[in-house]
Amino acid sequence: MTTPPNPTLLDPRQTRYFGLIDRLLACPNGEEPEILNAEPDLLDAGLVQTLMQTASYFAHQDNPDAAKFLVFIARELAHQLGLYPQPQT
Repeated sequence: MTTPPNPTLLDPRQTRYFGLIDRLLACPNGEEPEILNAEPDLLDAGLVQTLMQTASYFAHQDNPDAAKFLVFIARELAHQLGLYPQPQT
């Protein structure tokens, strides 16, 4: 479970982000796109930020596999959302 110790401090959207992250961590390999596509209203920069924060938490809690997985998802989502700067040509 990725929800912080005091979930009452979270707004409802953050609670939904953490729920989505929990589902991603629990889903079988390859079902991630299905999980993400089921919540299109959550696919935004806030989710990318929450994914990175959660990855950092896992990295510091000695869970590098979960951290790498979440960074991968965050990176892919950021690319799809156009959040990475485009190279100048």
